[in-house]
This record gives sequence, structure tokens and C-alpha cells, in this order.
Amino acid sequence: MSDEANIQFSEREALLFHSEGRPGKIEIVASKPMATQRDLALAYSPGVAVPVRAIAADPACAYDYTAKGNLVAVISNGTAILGLGNLGALASKPVMEGKAVLFKRFADVDSIDIELATEDVDRFIDAVELMEPTFGGINLEDIKSPECFIIEQTLRERMKIPVFHDDQHGTAIIAAAGLINALYLTGRDIRTTRLVMNGAGAAAIACAGLIKSMGMPQDNLLMCDRKGVIWRGREGVNQWQSAHAADTDRRTLTQALVGADVFMGLSAAGAVSQDMVRAMAPSPIIFAMANPDPEITPPQAKAARPDAIVATGRSDYPNQVNNVLGFPFIFRGALDVRATGINDEMKIAAAQALAALARQQVPEEVAAAYGVRHHFGPDYIIPAPFDPRLMEVVPAAVARAAMDSGVATRPIADFDAYRHSLRARMNPTTSVLSLAYEGARAHPRRVLFAEGEEEVVLRAAIAFKEGGYGTPVLVGRDEVYDNLRDLGVDDPHAYEVHNSRVSPLVPRMVDFLYGRLQRRGYLRRECERMVNQDRNIFASLLLQLGEADAMITGVTRTWAQSMREVKRVIDPDAGGIPFGIHILVGQNHTVFMADTTVNERPSAEELADIAERTAQLARSMGHEPRVAFLSYSTFGNPKGSFLSNVREAVQVLDAKVAAGHRTDFEYEGEMPPDVALNPKQLANYPFARLSGPANVLIMPGLQSAHISAKLLRELAGESVIGPVLVGMEKPVQIAAMSSTASELLTLAVLAAGGIAR
Repeated sequence: MSDEANIQFSEREALLFHSEGRPGKIEIVASKPMATQRDLALAYSPGVAVPVRAIAADPACAYDYTAKGNLVAVISNGTAILGLGNLGALASKPVMEGKAVLFKRFADVDSIDIELATEDVDRFIDAVELMEPTFGGINLEDIKSPECFIIEQTLRERMKIPVFHDDQHGTAIIAAAGLINALYLTGRDIRTTRLVMNGAGAAAIACAGLIKSMGMPQDNLLMCDRKGVIWRGREGVNQWQSAHAADTDRRTLTQALVGADVFMGLSAAGAVSQDMVRAMAPSPIIFAMANPDPEITPPQAKAARPDAIVATGRSDYPNQVNNVLGFPFIFRGALDVRATGINDEMKIAAAQALAALARQQVPEEVAAAYGVRHHFGPDYIIPAPFDPRLMEVVPAAVARAAMDSGVATRPIADFDAYRHSLRARMNPTTSVLSLAYEGARAHPRRVLFAEGEEEVVLRAAIAFKEGGYGTPVLVGRDEVYDNLRDLGVDDPHAYEVHNSRVSPLVPRMVDFLYGRLQRRGYLRRECERMVNQDRNIFASLLLQLGEADAMITGVTRTWAQSMREVKRVIDPDAGGIPFGIHILVGQNHTVFMADTTVNERPSAEELADIAERTAQLARSMGHEPRVAFLSYSTFGNPKGSFLSNVREAVQVLDAKVAAGHRTDFEYEGEMPPDVALNPKQLANYPFARLSGPANVLIMPGLQSAHISAKLLRELAGESVIGPVLVGMEKPVQIAAMSSTASELLTLAVLAAGGIAR
């Protein structure tokens, strides 16, 4: 189950997301250098002949010399696309690309989507089987029942790599994890528990099979379809459904639920009434997983039975059954031991690992983002989808189960080292940013979009509102409503728009601004003009007067000009100077670079302050800060005239440490970027105090910083976040003029969450 249906967006926004820049959501990136003729000779002819001969002699070498061991095919024929039905193979491609993105994002598994234009089961099976030399695993997706059962079973028998139909087993594994914990909380034994399954499709049959593998007796599980209970001897059911026929005299869902301990629904909205819930056993367990609307909502179930534990497939209720908790990490573990398949032992191990993780203390960043309880309980029986511990816990459990059950062909000798390698695969920044988005949804704020007449700003504001992150407050003239309508918004007047020409707040604003600026050479009429004509001034005053919680601007004016206008209204934080940070996010690393926007020639004390606060931001985003004060000089070589502020900044921090001030991060300088970032270069200076490559770069001055940041932004594109403004008394973010709607949305979420203050 997933929560896509709970996030609202316009059709135009969805199409723009998929079409802007490079169409689609994936690309192929070379993992080896391809710059020189020698590189090409090694990558292709004649150098490629060497691994070819090695693989021909020993096929297992393919895992050593090619990407096979980290490559999964996401395959569909489009016969059951999401909830849309049979729309064909080509129409399924956006979904399969999306699944490939999730594999990479959550578990660093490379994935290729493959859409097969056939509904013939045999042709489909033959096509997939022939691809075994290419891939380390096969993820089947969106294939209708009962064909999906035949396809998966046949491929598992014929292929010696993992084959996994996520629509079946992904849901089953996450639901099983929740069931383990719900049984624990209510003091039940699975061997004596009575469960009613409403729905008899692929996911329901997989859930039933896995739960029985965990110990539930055959007749303790009653499966229902549209016609009622599937009982032993009933006609009109297929062989996969009849495998779950029970010896019972109950014939309807209503009868089945009388005295039942557990309800699991993979059927349709409203299938269960409050009276049915009242008829269940004490402390009933209800997994209403129909999407987008469950069989019964948690408030309805709780109203009927306050002692119930309730889970759904939705993210806006507690206990979400979300497949992303499973399939990326299951394949990660299976690939890492080169498993020949994914068996029940591995599925149960994944479910048990997820259940055990939910019983552990919830990390502070997850608790803050989701607003969940800080401990295991009825409203927290399944881990949150963005819990950073998933990558370490679930693959390790799956890998060990594969080894214990005999399907691993490359066992892991050192599990401590393996867990460390799993942590190293993922960049914590991506988890923190995901948590920031979830936190915004859990605690929505009002965010000012100062340039509300610009299309890119409106698209970001629409995404902010329809994503559930808060309320966008738009600054602009009346044409904002027309622009919203042009972007596909059905009810533009549902958006809050502040127009300085007609706002009743203008007199208060003028009084406030004149009070600030009258001793800086400004007349009252000049303040009136600024309030009426300058969107940044007007928006900043709205923020100061409490009309919103945060503000974003920047796409129509240079960063420096926007900053000057904001500072006329909003002061820097009392704790130090404002500055900007560009964040370079790679697959496995993040680098924070400051100050890139504000201070032309910061003093040593200011550089030290910038270092401390940037290190604090880095730590809040999951990194152990290693700070390098950058220069063209490496510890005094060559000598120069403009090194004193950098060198003395290190001395300022040293003096603080000597005075007992706790500086809980590594720092060193002065040094150039290659020494700071390249371990081989750093090793030439054994006295250096950095234990590894720097991840916080403190720039010596604005000229070099601004040039570097602009270069990175143009060369690295969407992997650069920022500039992120730190050090203002109110949450304000100033975007680059070239920002996309997605980048503006990220800054709006960061501003709303206060992560950069």
C-alpha cells in the first residue's frame, strides 16, 4: 500500500514534473571515468575483452566485473496499473520509472524499467527469463490476477535470481510486521488468533499465505470476496483462492467478523461498518488497507471500539502500511548475498525486523517530523517510511535469513562490517530532507510567497498547498487569480492573496517601517512608496506583523538586492551574522559550503561563527561535521597577503576550546579544496586534525565563494540546494533567480520547518 492518493496536485503540475528538463525520471550515469582515450579503451575495446574472457570461464565473475549484482529490472505489462486498471504496457512506464527511483533513493539499488507489450502469459515469462544474464533481480509490478501468480511462480522455478511481485509480497510483509506488533500489544498468540481477510486478489492471497507461514492455522483465517466467505467446497473460486478455503459455516463478511480478533482489508472503501467492528473480539486489530479510502476510517473504527488498533494504507493516519518499507531493503539484502530467490524465510525475517524496529526508541528527527509517539504503542506499530535505520536493519535481516535458508551464494562473514557498508551507501541528507517534508505535513505552517505573480512561484505555492505542507500566502495584484486559473487551479480564490494597493494592513506597515528607518535618512512618504510598490518590503512586513510563519522570495531580483530589502524590515539573529549556505548533495555524501551570499570579507571571528553554525546545520542533517577553512594556501604555502582572517579563524576556535568552550566538531585550515576533500592529498599533512574528507567548507570571502557556488549550481544542477539563508530573526529564504518550482518548494519547506535558522 502507499500514500500517493493522499497528496493532491493538479494534472498540469504532474505533467510538468515528468516533462521538465530531461523527460522522465531516470538516466544512465557512467560509474567509471570516460574522459580520455585510455579510459574508453579500458571501458570498451580492447580492454573489455579481459573481463569477457573471465566471465566466460566463470559466470560468477559477472558480479565482480559488471553492474549485474546491483541491478534490478522493474517489469510490467500494464494490466493492473495502480488503481487505474489495464491501460497497457506503455502507460505503465511512468509508474515503473517511479519504482526504479524508489529503489535508488531508499536502498541504492540500480534499476531499469521494462514494459512488455503482451498479455500472453507464456510470452511474458519467456521474455523475462531470457533477461536473466542482465539482472541481479526481477521486480514484477502491476500485473493483474490471476496471471501474476502463474508468472511469478514459473519465473521463480526457472530463474536463479530473486523474482518478487511487490504488489503481492510487499504489502504482505509490511502488514505482517504490523500484525506481529498488534498481537504483542493485545497479548495474542498467532496460533489461536482468528483473522478475517476481505479481498481475494493478489495482495490478499499473499498476506494470507505469509501469515499462515508465520503460524496461523488454516481454518483460523477466513477469506472473503464480493460473494462472501470462501469456504471449503464453494464453487466459482480459482485455485489460489481455494487454497485458503476454510472449513466454516459462516457465509458473509458480517458473520465472519463476529468474535474475530483481526480484520485485514484489501478490498473497497466502506466495506466494514461500525456494527461489524462492535461485533469483533475485545481489543480488535483492524488493518483497513483499501486505497485511497479504507474499508473503515480510523476515527470511525475508534468511535465504535476505542480499544481497537487500526492501520491503513494512508499517511495521514497512524500505522501506514507502505510498501516502500519493504521492497528496496529486501532486494538490497538479497543482492548482497547473491540470493537465488526470495523465500518465505526472508519475507518473515523482513517482517520481524520491521516489527522489532518499531519497538525501539523512535529517533528524535523521525518523532519531530511525523509527530508520532516517542515509544512503541497502538498508534505506532509500523516504522515510519523515512526512518534512516531501515537501510541498516532490514537488509541485514534478509541477508542472514537467505544464508540460513540456503539460498545465499555469497554469504556475509562480518555482519558488523556489512551494517557499516549499508550505512555508508546512503546519504543522511536525503533522509533529513524527506523528514523535513513529512514534518511540514505533520505541522503545517503559513509561508509567504513574495513574488506571487510569477508562474514558477505559483507552481511552487500550488505544490506547497496541495502537498499538505501548509498554507501559501501569496503577495501580488489581482492577476494572481487569473494566473492560478491558467495553471489549472479550479478555485483560485481558495488561495490567500495580499495586495499592497488594497490591504488594510498598510497603515500599520508604514508606521512600523518608518519607525525603523527614520534615523537612516528615510522620509515617511518614501516608506509609504516602499510598502506599496516593493513586494519584498511588503511581504517582510506581513511576516513581521504575524500574518505568516515564514517567507520565500528571490526569483525576480538578484540575491543581494532581495537581501537588502528584507533587512530593511527584518533584523539578523541576535546570536551572530546572517550568511548563506550552498549544500551539494551526492548519492553518498553531502558538502556544506558557507558563506556564499552575504559577507564580502568576513573577519576571523565571523568566519569562526559561520563555521560553528554551519557545523550545527550539518549535524542536524545527519552528518558528523569536519570543517575546512579554505584558502589558496596550504598551511602557509604559498605565503600571501590575504590569509590572516582564515588563519586567525582557526586560532579563534582553538582559543575557545582552550577556554573550555565545547566545540564538538573537527576543524582545520588554511587549506585548498583538494587537500580538504581528497584523502590522498590530506595524507601528505599528518599533523592535520581532520579524520577524513571535509564536509563543511568555510570560504575565505564572498568573491571566491560566490563564483564557486554559481559554478557548482550550473555544473551539478539539481544536486545543489540553496543558497540557504541562516541567521535571520524570522524564517526567511531567498532563492536563486534561476530556481525551479521544485527548488522553491524545498526552500519553502525548510523555511517553514525552521531547519536553517
